[in-house]
Amino acid sequence: MATAERLSGADLARRRDLRRMKAVAGGLLALAALTYVVAEAVARRQGSDVDVWVSYLRAAAVAGMVGGLADWFAVTALFRRPLGLPIPHTAIVPTRKDAIGRSLGEFVATYFLSADAVRGRVVSARPSARVGGWLVLPGNAERVCAEAAGALRAGLSVLDDDDVQAVLEQTVARRLAQVPTGPTLGRLLEQVVADGAHRRLVDLSLANAVRWLVEHKETVVAAVAAQAPAWSPRFVDEAVAERVHAEVLRVAVEVRDDPHHALRGSLDRFLVSYADDLQHDEATRRRADEARAALLAHPQVRQAMADAAASVRRVVLEAVDDPDGELRRRAADAVRGFGARLLAEPELAAKVDGWLADLAAHVATGYGGELTTLIAETVDRWDGAQTARRIELHVGRDLQFIRINGTVVGALAGLVIEAFTLALH
Repeated sequence: MATAERLSGADLARRRDLRRMKAVAGGLLALAALTYVVAEAVARRQGSDVDVWVSYLRAAAVAGMVGGLADWFAVTALFRRPLGLPIPHTAIVPTRKDAIGRSLGEFVATYFLSADAVRGRVVSARPSARVGGWLVLPGNAERVCAEAAGALRAGLSVLDDDDVQAVLEQTVARRLAQVPTGPTLGRLLEQVVADGAHRRLVDLSLANAVRWLVEHKETVVAAVAAQAPAWSPRFVDEAVAERVHAEVLRVAVEVRDDPHHALRGSLDRFLVSYADDLQHDEATRRRADEARAALLAHPQVRQAMADAAASVRRVVLEAVDDPDGELRRRAADAVRGFGARLLAEPELAAKVDGWLADLAAHVATGYGGELTTLIAETVDRWDGAQTARRIELHVGRDLQFIRINGTVVGALAGLVIEAFTLALH
């Protein structure tokens, strides 16, 4: 009763089928035994003048009993000791379950988890066509995006700002600290000057400088006058300062308005020279590395990096949480388009199938040992009698056909043998 309570619904159905087949096989053996009893009784009554049909019937019954009993013994010996007798090489499953578990694991690893078998099975299954056909169906691309959004949300939700800052300091900042600053900045600056990409920045800077000089004339005049000697008359200092301001403003306006001004060319030559120094001059490269280290070590820079990462995380979470948002719509369109490409482009489908086949083969060969170990350890933990019951529930019904066939084939063999014997006499 306890065993029945632990069985699943499918196992209970298997047990009913097993009992039914056992009854059929046992009934057929009993029929052979009853036939023998009847045939023997008729033969004794007839004495020496036994009818031929009685001889055939008795021979068939005897051979059928022998075949049925032999196969009953063979089938029973797999799972338990027949009649409880300690006969050698019986109860094979309970007594040899550990070896069976190891052999089963090796069998699975050899014939099911080999790289060639797994790769061939994946390629023949054409997973790209199935995936592509499923993705283009209405609603499935949105479902994939919803699942991906849930996974992304779960992953980002477990991170707080301190975790983000720690990751940035341990990965991004450390990685930046290992990259030589001078050569990288030098090549970048060299390319910027070569492309003329800096000129708009120069124009903007000059425009702002001119506007500032115009709006802050008093500040400039006061700053220049403050540098005059103490013995110089004040009106002379102010006149010189105003002249300096006017000249500076004039030059700034000329440089702003003339894209070919000499100062612009001088600035370009200076930037080219500085880019070369960043790449090849050791002192300049060292100063650039020191500036980078000081910048990365500054608390406000670290906090700015953490704030930027937190803002990005917040924006991403808000985007993935909106099923009607632009991000989710674009992602669904991309997934659906990928599914359509898998169906329309044989080259892409073959490439994806090859990738999946290689991945499956790698997993099978790399982790097949763990699976075989799991099978062996799982069987090893089972109780011997429990193992026998489980296996018998799954294969015992089919094994009963061996008993039935043994009885039937034995009876037929008895008929043939009896016919041959009678023919000799």
